[in-house]
Amino acid sequence: MRLFIAVELDAQCRDAAVATANELRVRLGGGASWKWVSTENIHITVRFIGHVPDERVAEVLAAIAPPLLVEPFDLVLGGLGVFPPAGPPRVLWIGLDHGLESLRAMHLEFNRRLERLGFAPEGRAFSAHVTLARAKDARARGGGDARKVVREISCAPARCRITHATTFESRPSTKGPQYVSLAQTQLQS
Repeated sequence: MRLFIAVELDAQCRDAAVATANELRVRLGGGASWKWVSTENIHITVRFIGHVPDERVAEVLAAIAPPLLVEPFDLVLGGLGVFPPAGPPRVLWIGLDHGLESLRAMHLEFNRRLERLGFAPEGRAFSAHVTLARAKDARARGGGDARKVVREISCAPARCRITHATTFESRPSTKGPQYVSLAQTQLQS
């Protein structure tokens, strides 16, 4: 199974993200080769785990399950950006104006729990964001256009309360990935 841990956004934040994605789609034009994230898949990844053999899934879920010593917090959507910072853009995203430190604390604790089971932390720094779209072919992208448009628009103000993280299985399908909720990890003071 392919697993990841995420925080889910409430309807207000999802709607703001979808409206921003729709504006980006219009501004980038119909010829843009972006794969847009479906509304039901909008989230913030806290820890990507990757492939876990079926016989180890229960062990991984048990390690993730105990409540985190992170207080419930408000998350506020912020500015837009692209990955990577230079060269052809591969990802369009919304960042955060509030909640990053709590997400970082969650990320570090999940890393600690999973490292005990032999799952090494990702090699890149944690960057909390809401992915809106991925380039189908980064070489064919008009990088300057995407970067310019991202600088010109903003996400509507949106805030949601985060009280737990959810472990998802990502199942591939012809219509894009389907995310199946497997378990929740509560936040507590």
